[in-house]
Amino acid sequence: MWRLREGTHPVLTDEGGAILSERTGRWAYLTPTASAAVMLLLASTSQDEAASRFAERYGIDAGQAAADVRTVAEALAAQGLAHNGQAPARTRRRRWRWPS
Repeated sequence: MWRLREGTHPVLTDEGGAILSERTGRWAYLTPTASAAVMLLLASTSQDEAASRFAERYGIDAGQAAADVRTVAEALAAQGLAHNGQAPARTRRRRWRWPS
């Protein structure tokens, strides 16, 4: 199941949107169609279901819809804003120690 990572805050509308990353403090801005793809990904149980609903919404071929949804999902994953499947393990931060 595709989802946004912990520490991300989406602001999504049909007119576009953005996702804030607490980790970086940066916003990722989305076009209206990318925002719709994210909303459908979040509301669906799979990318295939989201692509089907995307195709229906925009009246496009199922193959094109699947490619569009996959592109949005992969772009957000590459930016560290989303992941597919289980939540990734948290990385441990090493604490600084005084030299002995």
